[in-house]
Amino acid sequence: MVCLWLTSLLWAFSFGLIKHHLAGVDPALVALVRMLLALAVFAPFIRPRSTRAGLAVKLGLAGFVQFGVMYVAYLEAFRYLAAFQVALFTIFTPLWVTLFSDLLERKFHPRFLACAALAVAGTAVVVYQGGKGGRTVALGFFLMQGSNLCFAVGQIWYVRIMRAAPELADRDVFGWMYLGGLAATLLACWAWVDFGQVCLTLDQMLVLAYLGLVASGLGFFLWNFGARQVNAGALAVMNNLKVPLGLLVSLVVFGEHADWVRLVLGGGLIALALALSAEFPHKENRDGRLKF
Repeated sequence: MVCLWLTSLLWAFSFGLIKHHLAGVDPALVALVRMLLALAVFAPFIRPRSTRAGLAVKLGLAGFVQFGVMYVAYLEAFRYLAAFQVALFTIFTPLWVTLFSDLLERKFHPRFLACAALAVAGTAVVVYQGGKGGRTVALGFFLMQGSNLCFAVGQIWYVRIMRAAPELADRDVFGWMYLGGLAATLLACWAWVDFGQVCLTLDQMLVLAYLGLVASGLGFFLWNFGARQVNAGALAVMNNLKVPLGLLVSLVVFGEHADWVRLVLGGGLIALALALSAEFPHKENRDGRLKF
């Protein structure tokens, strides 16, 4: 759980950094740089000879979905949605986490689903601002659900892949995930980015370095590692913690304004959902074999 909290805090700073320092930079380029730097962090740990080809392919595909396709769908949604609508539509991720986990386990946990729904409601209280949507909002909504689904599928899939290979440390295989994500973002940049027009300031390069090395490189690793240590209900709830944390960081660090009543009320609902999910102890990976 500590890894998930730490990652949520790291990601909370990303919203303000992107908004205040990367305006005008093509989002697909941002995604590509983040994947390149994230891969650079874990490339030294990759051990091709100790990783079965089948396992490497599965990890690459999981990264292609969780990091790559997720980014592509997320970025494309901005063509049809306002920023606050994108933020609002990310809150359905906990539902996808719970439903996909139950589907793979061939079980249904109504209380996990209830916790996820409560987390969605709490986050909606924090981020919802109203507004009128045009005819394209529906397309943007479905793109965001594709993004949410990819992130949910990737983290659950990674848990199952690593469960079948307990002898391997997460750090030694996570580079394959970033290779898969890099492949998808390269395709997106090939389709959308005019590299001849790219011009970055020193400030933007420093922000990209943080986003790539820390928020993506360290963050995604800690998130997936933490996902292996909690139950599906807690994982679903934690998927929405970054939204109110991001808003809080924007208020305190970046001087933005928001409705404190909504923040407290929505945060309280998420805390309640997390407390309820904690009633289900995670019985897997308690044999000491989990390792970085």
